[in-house]
Amino acid sequence: MRKFNIRKVLDGLTAGSSSASQQQQQQQHPPGNREPEIQETLQSEHFQLCKTVRHGFPYQPSALAFDPVQKILAVGTQTGALRLFGRPGVECYCQHDSGAAVIQLQFLINEGALVSALADDTLHLWNLRQKRPAILHSLKFCRERVTFCHLPFQSKWLYVGTERGNIHIVNVESFTLSGYVIMWNKAIELSSKSHPGPVVHISDNPMDEGKLLIGFESGTVVLWDLKSKKADYRYTYDEAIHSVAWHHEGKQFICSHSDGTLTIWNVRSPAKPVQTITPHGKQLKDGKKPEPCKPILKVEFKTTRSGEPFIILSGGLSYDTVGRRPCLTVMHGKSTAVLEMDYSIVDFLTLCETPYPNDFQEPYAVVVLLEKDLVLIDLAQNGYPIFENPYPLSIHESPVTCCEYFADCPVDLIPALYSVGARQKRQGYSKKEWPINGGNWGLGAQSYSEIIITGHADGSIKFWDASAITLQVLYKLKTSKVFEKSRNKDEKPNTDIVDEDPYAIQIISWCPESRMLCIAGVSAHVIIYRFSKQEVITEVIPMLEVRLLYEISDVETPEGEQAPPLPTPVGSANPQPIPPQSHPSTSSSSSDGLRDNVPCLKVKSSPLKQSPGYQTELVIQLVWVSGEPPQQITSLAVNSSYGLVVFGNCNGIAMVDYLQKAVLLNLGTIELYGSNDPYRREPRSPRKSRQPSGAGLCDISEGAVVPEDRCKSPTSAKMSRKLSLPTDLKPDLDVKDNSFSRSRSSSVTSIDKESREAISALHFCETFTRKTDSAPSPCLWVGTTLGTVLVIALNLPPGGEQRLLQPVIVSPSGTILRLKGAILRMAFLDSTGCLVPPAHEPWKEHNVPEEKDEKEKLKKRRPVSVSPSSSQEISENQYAVICSEKQAKVISLPSQNCAYKQNITETSFVLRGDIVSLSNGICLACFCANGHIMTFSLPSLRPLLDVYYLPLTNMRIARTFCFTNNGQALYLVSPTEIQRLTYSQETCENLQEMLGELFTPVETPEAPNRGFFKGLFGGGAQSLDREELFGESSSGKASRSLAQHIPGPGGIEGVKGAASGVVGELARARLALDERGQKLSDLEERTAAMLSSADSFSKHAHEMMLKYKDKKWYQF
Repeated sequence: MRKFNIRKVLDGLTAGSSSASQQQQQQQHPPGNREPEIQETLQSEHFQLCKTVRHGFPYQPSALAFDPVQKILAVGTQTGALRLFGRPGVECYCQHDSGAAVIQLQFLINEGALVSALADDTLHLWNLRQKRPAILHSLKFCRERVTFCHLPFQSKWLYVGTERGNIHIVNVESFTLSGYVIMWNKAIELSSKSHPGPVVHISDNPMDEGKLLIGFESGTVVLWDLKSKKADYRYTYDEAIHSVAWHHEGKQFICSHSDGTLTIWNVRSPAKPVQTITPHGKQLKDGKKPEPCKPILKVEFKTTRSGEPFIILSGGLSYDTVGRRPCLTVMHGKSTAVLEMDYSIVDFLTLCETPYPNDFQEPYAVVVLLEKDLVLIDLAQNGYPIFENPYPLSIHESPVTCCEYFADCPVDLIPALYSVGARQKRQGYSKKEWPINGGNWGLGAQSYSEIIITGHADGSIKFWDASAITLQVLYKLKTSKVFEKSRNKDEKPNTDIVDEDPYAIQIISWCPESRMLCIAGVSAHVIIYRFSKQEVITEVIPMLEVRLLYEISDVETPEGEQAPPLPTPVGSANPQPIPPQSHPSTSSSSSDGLRDNVPCLKVKSSPLKQSPGYQTELVIQLVWVSGEPPQQITSLAVNSSYGLVVFGNCNGIAMVDYLQKAVLLNLGTIELYGSNDPYRREPRSPRKSRQPSGAGLCDISEGAVVPEDRCKSPTSAKMSRKLSLPTDLKPDLDVKDNSFSRSRSSSVTSIDKESREAISALHFCETFTRKTDSAPSPCLWVGTTLGTVLVIALNLPPGGEQRLLQPVIVSPSGTILRLKGAILRMAFLDSTGCLVPPAHEPWKEHNVPEEKDEKEKLKKRRPVSVSPSSSQEISENQYAVICSEKQAKVISLPSQNCAYKQNITETSFVLRGDIVSLSNGICLACFCANGHIMTFSLPSLRPLLDVYYLPLTNMRIARTFCFTNNGQALYLVSPTEIQRLTYSQETCENLQEMLGELFTPVETPEAPNRGFFKGLFGGGAQSLDREELFGESSSGKASRSLAQHIPGPGGIEGVKGAASGVVGELARARLALDERGQKLSDLEERTAAMLSSADSFSKHAHEMMLKYKDKKWYQF
């Protein structure tokens, strides 16, 4: 905590140094200059925070289940999460409060319920008949550890095996224990002198429900007769058992073992297995046993009417296959197919046509849950092709390094991205429809389109359609294609300054209207892309190299050819041609062998084929300076109307005209101030100090966190790189990175604080640059980590051909504003309080030759801003909204008076601030490091919402959290999942309708026909009256200390789940009363208890009636 204190001291110093200049601005309403009142429509009742949906692959999966009638898949994770998948677009996320790992899941098939068993020895019953599933009952085992569960089809009695080798029986309806227990010593009798180990398998004989097959870890299997309460047969084998599976006729079963063998047993021949198979063992010639292999972790035995049975297994490879990928083996008749997987197998299930275990299984697919993927294999087609996965599970294909979220995009964007993305589809998938197709879609109440862009560690960028709470990948762009790859592993590029992932994306700047895209990568590179539907071949990739460094020295000024940074124009009169660097290589400084004027990556020199979609317009790279690597980029902005891109880091700022391919501005941060610099800075060379600076952390707001700025020597650069982008999926990486314990707005580690002032926010706009301005004009607003806002005026040539011939003149305006903490975000409002979007060009296809008259039109056209204020009378003013880590200010323009001010947080700092529009107004939305989400009205900055949502537990949340329009927000909740949330009351109310239904009424298939004679003389499936056997009347009550029953919150959740619209209001009022007064709660519980007892009584009566109604004369 010390570091926070240092930060406070430093913040105090900066505040003190500028307090005099700020005194006038501190006042809420400066006297004599009363601001016109703007009617604000947003009130606190328009805001409510709730999670909407979670997308992506379940992080650290641990269990799998499938309902073959409802066609719903369930996945449990090591953190207690539960993800349910139906047809594409129907997904659901639930969480066990304890956070314990899910060890097993069991559907109550076609009942709309699911049992989960957790590592903390609790069982939970989930109700899936509501849109947001809830727990109805829980049972906590106090003296035994749960290891395996089995729920027979159409039974209400759940068998629970434990570590001690005992089996308990739970009534799923009441979630209470039966007095019937199978003790391990009774089960094995004298067949073994030692304890048989935990129960690893339980299943009933498909043809006789009264016979239970119990597998113990040590290798003993017991067939237990439930009625006579004794073992019929005991089967022993030397090797430990991992899993057991029945043949559907109930005469044979198969076991998988730790030495890579499968043993097939006849039920009535316990002496030795009928057959022993080692699927991956090398068969030795002299009849000896094959060499032992790795354990077979699971086996399934599935029969077909028309052919040989399938034996499907995971594991069992021979030990000499070092480096071999995990495999699923499918044995069908004499053929054995070994299917390699990309990740290790967590679990697999065979999907079959029937839910009845005593019928031919007719398997049609295998669902394989891998550590980081879900694969579905088609068993009916030759070569076992995989199905194309329709769920958005590939978010983490390469680790996500940054995120941006855009709601209310132009309507033609998603179809345009989809059409270019459709060409990227892989071939060779199964021709069949995706078989997991249960549930129903919700009603999409939203009419606007939403797009999420993710930047990844391998330099790829993915565009996702996120409209109406679904997610679907539209298009993938590989930014690394423009760079040369090293041919072999040893030959590392000598300019590489990062250990791995040199192409990782740090910042994305995108203009949805013009479709211009700009990215900044970890190797201090910026790439500008245009969207095109035509394929082109680029002969030479346009590139610029920029020498951006922080150095004040009288002896040598690398920016020698720059004009002095005062109101004199800085743009050179003749822009530089395309290929050369922005500064000629001065080899004088590299005579001592230091690397100089070299970029970190090498751009391809060969022609580049660019597919339809995003195509490279220009590559800009920062170069090494006198042995110093370029500093990572902390801020980035692109403007399609002006044809400019600007970026900054802790050394300074550079602006590039991407139409003329020329550098317009290249200044150290200090030079931006000119003579107005409020700090006393000592001249220094960048190579004197070698300690890392925290200034690189500044721009968390741009979605690109650089937790440790790179150090000043190449060796230490590699060390700090490991923290600079947590790109691998190891969660402990976040623990190592404690950079949040120190100040991010400034370099606490560096004594020379001011010297590392980084550019943290950039905003192009058309507004008043100086107090004396009578009309708005194009300019760039620059925010720094020391809380300074500087304005740079832009003088643009006329449109058409003139724009390509005449230079853009860039000059600092002298306007300086101050806030506390690093600047995160800036935006502008017109005199009516409406948001003024930055100017932009509409998108047009640039790869098609233009008609003559089109050219004429272009000549006459000048880049226009869509700003409403440019068309209004000159006297009308604007407001600048500036959000920093600590406070927000609304500045009246052109007077530059502070109209409103709000201190957002004293003890914490804002990680992300966005100025967003809701249905009926605009607000500032902030996410703080202390976990609070806040919104403020504009322009008056009234607090509207302040909710403690989620404490900042790791850098990933900070790096990916973003707000967007219409009350939407998201962040990466785990390395593989995106959590979306809303802060809009309207969306919260409509959410119930938008969510999909998991449960749909479906007829249970007919049971296989037994035939009259089989029923009369036996031989068919034997049924068992479990009620009579396990009920309280015959087996007594279970020991109270064995397990504790916990009623779930499912009742109240059911009210929430069923409620929507007017009913929702009533339900909410009822819940509010419930919270206020405990009496109502007690009454409700008593009523519920009465209802459930009445319900169970009617069920028992019904069962009794059925029991005797269906019995024929020959069965009494």
